[in-house]
Amino acid sequence: MDYGKFLEELITTVAKENASDLHLNVGRHPTLRISGQLIPLAKIPILTPEATAGIAESLIGKELFEEFSKKRERDFSYAFKDSVRFRVNTYFQKGFVGIAMRVIPVKIKTLSELYLPSILLDFTKKEQGFFIAVGPTGHGKSTTLAAMIDVINHTRNEQIITVEDPIEYIFTSDRSMVSQREVGSDTADFPIALRSMFRQDMDVAMIGEMRDHETIATAVTAAETGHLIFSSLHTNNAAQTIDRIIDSFPGAQQGQIRSQLANTLIGVFSQRLIPRISGGLIPAYELLISNPAVRNLIRENKAHELDLVIETNSENGMVSFNRSLIDLVRRGEITMENALTFSLNPQELRILAGR
Repeated sequence: MDYGKFLEELITTVAKENASDLHLNVGRHPTLRISGQLIPLAKIPILTPEATAGIAESLIGKELFEEFSKKRERDFSYAFKDSVRFRVNTYFQKGFVGIAMRVIPVKIKTLSELYLPSILLDFTKKEQGFFIAVGPTGHGKSTTLAAMIDVINHTRNEQIITVEDPIEYIFTSDRSMVSQREVGSDTADFPIALRSMFRQDMDVAMIGEMRDHETIATAVTAAETGHLIFSSLHTNNAAQTIDRIIDSFPGAQQGQIRSQLANTLIGVFSQRLIPRISGGLIPAYELLISNPAVRNLIRENKAHELDLVIETNSENGMVSFNRSLIDLVRRGEITMENALTFSLNPQELRILAGR
């Protein structure tokens, strides 16, 4: 079987159906994720072990496939005819090859095209600070950060460096100079790449994901020394984000990182993509903007009180997740049922809705 041609046919289907993901697993039909739902392609035969391995080899190449077979998993980006890009993870499950491919749009959308608040533009104008996008996997963190970085690219004269695993969106340098480094091919790992940024005359940096306390420490230090840093974390809201960052450090270092974070943090943006009544997905979000009250709570280890600060500072641009959900319900964008499903505090949401 020509697995390269089979892969091409699957990618064509992904594009035609406007899917966000393609999943290939032994014993199942190829499966798309469309508007958050998994849809098997029932007309295509169930995948065999030979098929998934053959497709993986077509994606990776023979030499790297042998390395993947030893390490048992691999993350990389894949471009198809300069029209569609994917973030790909190949892995083993029950001894067979599995493949997960996420579509990365070629065009970087604007914040307004993504239905994101215009106040995010304020963070792109900062000279220094630490901005974090948070939320579950697949809910748009990378897309939001790419939109913000592209604003800087088109409006400011800066040296922008990204460190990603793998590279997702491709930036075309405009007023800024953008250098994108992929872990594994352009640099050995995140810590080495982040230390090198200080020798590369960097003004703005985007760190694809903070995976350990060393990466976090370098990011905070970079923000503290006059740089504008953007990154992401797999947490649910601002309060949990602060606790996760602090708790990733040994006890003896937590006081120092708490003080540094209080001084450098400029905002935390948490988002979820909610099924839209008219079809597709739309973001609901929480926005924490650093102010004296926020900085004091971080220093005093009272992150659990940040929810109240967000709720009582809406006039200053802060947005609570439940209020964002209620706003979408009232505008007829999402159902109340989905709002309750995605809410982190459904009881409070019912009160806000008057139920």
